[in-house]
Amino acid sequence: RRMTTVYTREDVAKHASSASNWVTIDDKVYDLTRFASFHPGGKAFIDRVAGQDATEKFYAFHRQDILKGLAAKYLIGVVSDPPSKRHANVVLAPGELSQVPYAEPSAFQGLPSPFYDESHFRFRAALRRFFDEEVMPDAVSLDARGVHPSKDLWRKLGSRGILASRVQSGPWLQDVVDNCGVVLPGGIKPAEFDAFHELIAHEESSGRLGVPGYADGLGAGFVIGLPPVLQFGTSEVSKRVGREVLTGVKRICLAISGPEAGSDVANVECRAEKTKDGKHYVVNGVKKWITNGVFADYFVTAVRTGPPGSGVKGLSLLLVERSEGLETKPIKTSYSASAGTAYVTYEDVLVPVTNLLGKEGDGFRLIMHNFNHERWYIVAGANRASRLVVEECFKWATQRLVFGKPLIEQPVIRQKLAKMVSQVEGVQTWLEAVTYQMQHMSHQEQAKKLAGPIALLKLFSTRVANDVSDESCQILGGRAITVTGMGQVVERFQRSAKFAAILGGSEEIMAELGIRQAMRAMPNARL
Repeated sequence: RRMTTVYTREDVAKHASSASNWVTIDDKVYDLTRFASFHPGGKAFIDRVAGQDATEKFYAFHRQDILKGLAAKYLIGVVSDPPSKRHANVVLAPGELSQVPYAEPSAFQGLPSPFYDESHFRFRAALRRFFDEEVMPDAVSLDARGVHPSKDLWRKLGSRGILASRVQSGPWLQDVVDNCGVVLPGGIKPAEFDAFHELIAHEESSGRLGVPGYADGLGAGFVIGLPPVLQFGTSEVSKRVGREVLTGVKRICLAISGPEAGSDVANVECRAEKTKDGKHYVVNGVKKWITNGVFADYFVTAVRTGPPGSGVKGLSLLLVERSEGLETKPIKTSYSASAGTAYVTYEDVLVPVTNLLGKEGDGFRLIMHNFNHERWYIVAGANRASRLVVEECFKWATQRLVFGKPLIEQPVIRQKLAKMVSQVEGVQTWLEAVTYQMQHMSHQEQAKKLAGPIALLKLFSTRVANDVSDESCQILGGRAITVTGMGQVVERFQRSAKFAAILGGSEEIMAELGIRQAMRAMPNARL
């Protein structure tokens, strides 16, 4: 039978036994006769709804994506009298934005904004479609199994301009478009690409996907690892490596933290000493918690070129290629191994002196140079993940029936939703304001005037994520602590929400930095 076959509800009702079991879900008709015996919840559940409209019972236990996957093979037609538009379940096409309240930033739900023009809407739609079609069909399964994003997918991210959209605008963007065949999403031209396009790229590539480990495997290390090469590498190195990485041919990560120092960069012990002929550095040491390190080809590595005890003045930054003496081992963290979090060992690794980024002893300044941008990017991903969880809670609270009425009819649930929405929208508003300021300020101005606000914004966003994790778990109950099923997005979120509170600077450091910067600007004011 073809899907275009139309059945009346009376036709379906004639198949009301285990020997011939038809049901309707939404406007579709399914023949579940053969499937019933394989149903994970038992055959009896399927037999009880034979010949009936099983829509409400289905959505009480299953997510809509089941209908797009497993259930599709049992689809035999449509009903002659589908639910009216008001009662029909919304099914989004690839690239389509959500209609759930607060599921998208307000500008993308019809409200006016001074920050976005037509190109931003076109850009987001193209990105959304790519991830819906090329990534999401397998992402949940791959995340659960700890499988890294494939090299083929990385090349697609490169050729479609998604990787290029996730680094700060610069001459490299025009270069890969002109010379490497890269086409930016939505047909955006490099000249019109701005900070809000990059913001959208981070939102769509990370937090919105709902698979934190796998999403980080799509380039969390690249986003922070490539900028130092583009900005401080020699012209030959920055062009060659930039092209390789932005097209997805090679992968890169940032290797700063070591087990001996953690985020205390001044005490990094990984050493780099020049060979007698002065042509190479010999690198020895270890790095830990390096995102994407398991599969990276390049490691932007903080090394000590000065004597022991030289502090930040003895630090340099090297581009180390995967080669003899460099080994990576996976580190198990609370989210998926798909992220490729690594323990990296360097044993007499030879690195050409031309791979030095900037000057010897300038490593600390180079590391600090991109911290504001890294923290801004972390906020973008973290808040988009929080927003996705808010959407999940709205859907669940609306469809879940408790004591004969939707869960959202309970005042305590509405209070929780109100708290989460107001916090997420607060972060978004501040994030967009900071993005506008970044776009209209030089890097020097940003370092002076935005380091404090960005630090406090990151603190705010991770505190909000913590609250969203807590409240969403209460709304979904046992499902929020179950790896599969209705609460899986919330379950993955609550296992990973703390990452953003640590990476790029802990909450305590962000608070200290933000207020110390304010103290410097404090006038001799009195009450």
